Amino acid sequence: MQYIIMCGGVYHEWETPKHLLKVNGEHIVERTIRLLRECGVTDIAISSNNDVFSQFGVPLLKHNNSYNAFCYNNFTGYWCDAFYPTTEPACYIFGDVVFSKEAIQKIVDTPTDDIEFFASAPPFAKNYVKEWAEPFALKVVDQEHLKASITKTKKLDDIGAFNRRPIMWELWQVIKKTPLNRIDYSNYTVINDWTCDIDTPKEISIFEKIVSEVE
Repeated sequence: MQYIIMCGGVYHEWETPKHLLKVNGEHIVERTIRLLRECGVTDIAISSNNDVFSQFGVPLLKHNNSYNAFCYNNFTGYWCDAFYPTTEPACYIFGDVVFSKEAIQKIVDTPTDDIEFFASAPPFAKNYVKEWAEPFALKVVDQEHLKASITKTKKLDDIGAFNRRPIMWELWQVIKKTPLNRIDYSNYTVINDWTCDIDTPKEISIFEKIVSEVE
């Protein structure tokens, strides 16, 4: 299985793609690559149309991607198109997440013959930095199921079936055929440590403190 780190999107509040922010001197995406390798993964790639990501010694997968902004009020395309199109099994890792080694190990070790989703869920760990659940990865064996679910998610959005523009949670509801606009915290693989994505620059220092304490 190929592990694809998703590093698309445009984030106007950052001077650099936030996947390139550093935690204790290490780029976030660089850290994810290192942890995957430490967990025995050798087939790693980055999905992005930005050549800046070619510096990390793994293949850079470019494609026609309309994932222009990950922001509820500023969508210009469907973020679902961020998934690199392939017919082979792939684990899509969110590139702006600061992972613990244990979280990466759980993602690598969890089997699926279809699609598995990895995210946090309440009650959260004491050193978790958010007050809400965040998605981390999607492990896909049945790529046709994923493609069909993306298509259905777009159609549902076109008719106003969601109470916001669909993001990972809405796609997962479609994949699992659960009620829309209602998160089920029990139907995916939960990662409940300090692993989380970065939303604001001030969170860098928080993650640096956590990483220093636990590693």
